[in-house]
Amino acid sequence: RPQVGDQAPDFSLPSDSGTISLSSLKGTPVVVYFYPKDDTSGCTKEAIAFSQLKPEFDKIDVKIIGISPDNAEKHAKFRKKHELTVELAADEDKTALEAFGVWVEKSMYGRKYMGVERTTFLINKEGRVAKVWEKVKVDGHAQAVLEAARAL
Repeated sequence: RPQVGDQAPDFSLPSDSGTISLSSLKGTPVVVYFYPKDDTSGCTKEAIAFSQLKPEFDKIDVKIIGISPDNAEKHAKFRKKHELTVELAADEDKTALEAFGVWVEKSMYGRKYMGVERTTFLINKEGRVAKVWEKVKVDGHAQAVLEAARAL
């Protein structure tokens, strides 16, 4: 998993509005948040919180990209249903999830499975990791990310 100061791994992923690549955003700070699944309670709350704060991120010229293994079609439905304004990228083959070290073994009720560990990376305009939030708790998270982005 990339740590503070590391070059963020590049990715190029489909979204419901085209292709999103990290390298094309160089020169602009980017929030990349990884989440398990569209339209589940925690993921919906997180996407809505980032969408509500998007005007504040826009003021400081910081892009927000949410990434999950769901496909672009599911992302489009999720965005429409909840009026989300953040970009959602589809990582069906899990290349970005693995490059960022967030595709991990999890366990629930004693059963082990692979899944996304909710993690957020703040990437500075040089493309380096400025801050990492691991095992994110959704409440207050988007606001904390905004404050860190303002301090860049």
